[in-house]
Amino acid sequence: MTGEHPVPGSDSGPALVGIVLVSHSSRVAEAVAELARELAAGGPVAPVAAAGGTAVGGLGTSTERILAAAREVDRGAGVALLADLGSSVLTVKALLMEDELPAGSELLDAPFVEGAVAAVVTASAGAPLAAVAAAAADAYTYRKA
Repeated sequence: MTGEHPVPGSDSGPALVGIVLVSHSSRVAEAVAELARELAAGGPVAPVAAAGGTAVGGLGTSTERILAAAREVDRGAGVALLADLGSSVLTVKALLMEDELPAGSELLDAPFVEGAVAAVVTASAGAPLAAVAAAAADAYTYRKA
């Protein structure tokens, strides 16, 4: 998380959907975020933040990291959250139910790596949250054989 993007409501940059990648592993979340940013490069890249691992660096899910990441990428166009496994999904769902995430936040039903790339590329093109969610979900159909 870099903090180099404008705050919500700021007029210093395009209002792009922000992406949060929630993983049990900080290294996995960071690596997928880096891959997605690199594949979306060539113009403005949607804000992407990794929220992986626990606050003490172990495997697990941290509500504090998820909340901080969502606030960091929020530009007022919505926040798309992708989660890797069981408890990360449940944690994001709980934060949504408790209305703790920024307005316009949505948990995407998508594969973690392919969905993240599709979401970041689509968001970087200026698409709205519904289109970002659809592109990420469409990643389920990517055939490899």
